[in-house]
Amino acid sequence: MDGAGSLTRSFMRSLRPQADLKAAAIGAVVLLREWVQEKRAEKRAASKQKIKAKAVVEREPPPRLVALVERYLPRRVGITMTVLLLIGSCGLGIVKGGHLQDFITAVSDARNAMANSAGFRITSVVINGRKQLSQDEILAIGGVSGRSSLLFLDADDVRDKLKANPWIADATVLKLYPGQLMIEITERKAFALWQEAGRLSVIADDGALLEPYVSRRFLSLPLVVGKGADTQARDFLALLARYPQVNSVTKAAIYVGERRWNLRLKDGLDVRLPEQDVGNALAALSKLDKDERLFSKDIVAIDMRLPDRLVVQLSDDAAKAREDLFKDKKKKKAGDAA
Repeated sequence: MDGAGSLTRSFMRSLRPQADLKAAAIGAVVLLREWVQEKRAEKRAASKQKIKAKAVVEREPPPRLVALVERYLPRRVGITMTVLLLIGSCGLGIVKGGHLQDFITAVSDARNAMANSAGFRITSVVINGRKQLSQDEILAIGGVSGRSSLLFLDADDVRDKLKANPWIADATVLKLYPGQLMIEITERKAFALWQEAGRLSVIADDGALLEPYVSRRFLSLPLVVGKGADTQARDFLALLARYPQVNSVTKAAIYVGERRWNLRLKDGLDVRLPEQDVGNALAALSKLDKDERLFSKDIVAIDMRLPDRLVVQLSDDAAKAREDLFKDKKKKKAGDAA
């Protein structure tokens, strides 16, 4: 038995160097594999760095101005400039296409619609002082429509538009929130009819042209004719009104050469007034008609331009009758002399 045990121990001792050798061989293989993998990784990293370095080297350096812009220009400026360029292009297209007013109207309508939905719709309009113009005409002149909102209504702009109308001398516009608009106007009065270059217009006493003559309600207004008569009519018609004997039969006052006045009476008689002392001439004319019924005589013109005399032009019939009368008188004188 001892011999067998000794045999076994000697056999195990003979196997141990073989096991150590095998483990050493396996370890060597593992180390070799790790070393190979590490080398491969280093090669791949080195190749990547070479490619990157090559790319950096091959890229040309930008110009100095571009480099400065890239360095100091804030971020996203390019996007902002692109957006502004697009907006500018759209704006230019709107202007060139003639759609600017439509675009402004659309934006204004959208804005007013939002304000109206928020409770600022114009629900009440009060207009004081109107006589010739209707409420709808005043609102249209002021640019106030059913789409307007009190919140965005420009009272000064409405007032300026109203005062630009010849009928309106002055205007006041008040906004009473949330929905009342109050307008007070001072209208000009129709003063006379003015005829110039074949056109007949209604004018105020300051000469402002109110409208073309289209309504018969102005038919009773005095008529003035000629260039400059619109601004001179107030003073002359006030002077003429002092002499009702003449004023009542006057059909038109004609301003001649922007210097003096003629009167056209209702029966067609022309009265040529002087440039100076018009009041004295009208007084003399009134006295002559009272004393001698001058306007009823068969004459076509009275010339008062000479300061020391009055010249009367007879009608054709009156002139022929006068000539025949003189002929008869001459014949009678000749017969008496024979």
